Amino acid sequence: MVVLNKIYTRAGDAGETALGNGVRVPKHALRVAAYGTSDELNSALGVARLHAEGEIGAALMRIQNDLFDLGADLCRPEMAKDAEAEYPPLRMIDAQVDRLEAEIDAMNASLEPLRSFILPGGTPLAAHLHVCRTVARRAERLTVELAGAEPVNPAAVRYLNRLSDWFFVAARSANNGGRDDVLWVPGANR
Repeated sequence: MVVLNKIYTRAGDAGETALGNGVRVPKHALRVAAYGTSDELNSALGVARLHAEGEIGAALMRIQNDLFDLGADLCRPEMAKDAEAEYPPLRMIDAQVDRLEAEIDAMNASLEPLRSFILPGGTPLAAHLHVCRTVARRAERLTVELAGAEPVNPAAVRYLNRLSDWFFVAARSANNGGRDDVLWVPGANR
């Protein structure tokens, strides 16, 4: 359990922060950017939840919890001795990716196939989910870049890839089952 009695520590005043394994790194380090962007996504999702209720609201809350798991995974570099650690690291697992896929398939089943790209927007919930989709893509790009430099849990990358798809389909669902999607008209304003 996490206990936070004091919010500021002054430990980061010199531009460094501690990873989950205690190693200090610059606040602009790629790993910090990756998990920081997943935190940004979680905040954007909190705003989206203001417009959600019922099953979609519950799904968004599950995803918010998953994003904390993702941050915990990304903030602690993978090491050979992880299994021996006093507190084994929390890692994303394929079951979390599988759940997203099942939810995407369920939402998508009632949507008409797309015949054009859509413009982000529509209902307030759909508009916020599109913002979440683009932040998820940025988090994915940063995590993939990190994976090119040092070991990263592959399930974390897969989760972010699926999550942006989830947000896209959920945004369409929030737009009256896709009926209120605004379609892109190539060259319409030439």
